[in-house]
Amino acid sequence: MYVLLSTYFMNKIRYSFALLITISAFSHISFAQSVNWYQQDRTAETPYNLGTDAVYKKLLKDVEGVPVVVAVIDSGIDIEHEDLKDVIWVNTDEIPDNGIDDDNNGYIDDVNGWNFIGGKDGSQVAADTYEMTRSYAKYREMFKNADPAKLKGKEKEQYNDYIKYGKKIESETKSAKKQYEQYDERLQSFVGVIEHVESITKTREIDKAMIDSLSTSFDPTDALTANIYNYYLAETNEMPTLDQLKAELIDPLQGALKHFGNKYKYNYNPDYNPRTIVGDNYEDKTERYYGNNSVEGPDAMHGTHVAGIIAGSRNNEIGINGIAKNVRIMTIRAVPDGDERDKDVANAIRYAVENGASIINMSFGKGESPYKEVVDDAIRFAEKNDVLIVHAAGNSNENISEAENYPNDYFRKPKGFLFFKKKQPKNYLSIGASGPSKEDDMVASFSNYSKKDVDVFAPGVMMLSSVPDDNYEISQGTSMAAPVISGVAAVLRSYFPRLNAQQVKEAIITSTIPNDTLVKKPGTEEYVPFSSLSLSGGIIDLAAAYSTASRMKGKKKIKKNKGSKIRA
Repeated sequence: MYVLLSTYFMNKIRYSFALLITISAFSHISFAQSVNWYQQDRTAETPYNLGTDAVYKKLLKDVEGVPVVVAVIDSGIDIEHEDLKDVIWVNTDEIPDNGIDDDNNGYIDDVNGWNFIGGKDGSQVAADTYEMTRSYAKYREMFKNADPAKLKGKEKEQYNDYIKYGKKIESETKSAKKQYEQYDERLQSFVGVIEHVESITKTREIDKAMIDSLSTSFDPTDALTANIYNYYLAETNEMPTLDQLKAELIDPLQGALKHFGNKYKYNYNPDYNPRTIVGDNYEDKTERYYGNNSVEGPDAMHGTHVAGIIAGSRNNEIGINGIAKNVRIMTIRAVPDGDERDKDVANAIRYAVENGASIINMSFGKGESPYKEVVDDAIRFAEKNDVLIVHAAGNSNENISEAENYPNDYFRKPKGFLFFKKKQPKNYLSIGASGPSKEDDMVASFSNYSKKDVDVFAPGVMMLSSVPDDNYEISQGTSMAAPVISGVAAVLRSYFPRLNAQQVKEAIITSTIPNDTLVKKPGTEEYVPFSSLSLSGGIIDLAAAYSTASRMKGKKKIKKNKGSKIRA
């Protein structure tokens, strides 16, 4: 499941209408600059900005980097987006659309990446179940004729899980249906407002006098219309356009309906199984070659947003500037609306490594991992081949040293090993989310944390980036913080190509300055030092990371990445 936890539509409701209306009044470039806070210079008032622009102006002004391939394992990416099309990875050994595996890597026509949740016929998995739902479905089949009184040992534990999961699924399904109905009711009210405004504007322009007259009306649609307009006027002193009303009232609620509809129709439905679309032998966890080359998928919002933060074309006078230049984004689709499957995650990591990625961004996570060993093996494979993995810590405001959170950087104990010290890869970073504040709310209230298992915090609040169809939106989550670190890592790997993945990780962690400001521990009212929430104790600083990397002696032998041409 996206670490963003499908908060896209909720963010648009949560953030004030005033912000979005104000920034939309700017030109295309000013729009980005007005809210692109995290890349702006560090000052006494903004000490936790990344300072990207200053780094390029001062440290990298006359320095040439080398190309770096960053794989984004996600929901899919709009590879035709105006701010991404020039930085999309191209497999130059593959001839497009000829139906032949030209480079013999096992994937036919994988020109820009691969989709592990699609079918050979071009069909797509959009929504999928949660791991808990899949476990419940399996246990339901196991225990449909069982006598609970006769169960012992592991079977008894599984039966207890079956009962627990069943109650949870029933409760969550009922809740999702209720929320769906509530949002549908709100949507119909706002549709009524839009229709009402359209009818009024056919004969006259809406002005303050009209709003005042609507305010005194006993008609509920009149009153709601007046309230909405008065809110805009109070915040911006400007009258909203009809298009603005539609974008801010209708779109988020339609997103909410999709979200909660998917929850009860698919995510918590034990009878739903989209794996027939993929057509693989799902029980064979060693199976590698399935899926299709349709890398965008049915909903590429999340992946496109992540990719833009990493590498949106810099200084092209369009949209936003990504953190890193000299980047090629390899898009690998493995994350549906629901929980991603371990088999797909493992194969996505292996694909990225085998096809030349040096950094893998993973902005997703879940609470169960029944086949963790296959993901562990893939992470070992990435470590062996000097590929850095950057993973979002999650948005459950939990200490992930105490809560189940997958993937993670602890390898599962092999069966039969009684004495097994937990082993960790040296190429793995876990990222928490921070915001623009320098006060006690600098840590995002939703962010997971851990002094041992979250490595560093990075900006992840109110993040402007690309979304499909040449659009730009604000979103938040550790999903957005992880690509900030992937972007920083790409800068280091580009300008210091002899540093290996472990050294890049070390440069990022050791360059942060521990911060003892008292902040609210996410999910609580307790105040703790910010430094207690992560291993590094601080927030990423691009200039400091660059400076640290410049003092390191590289341990890596240089070799040419596959697919070295930027997409034309």
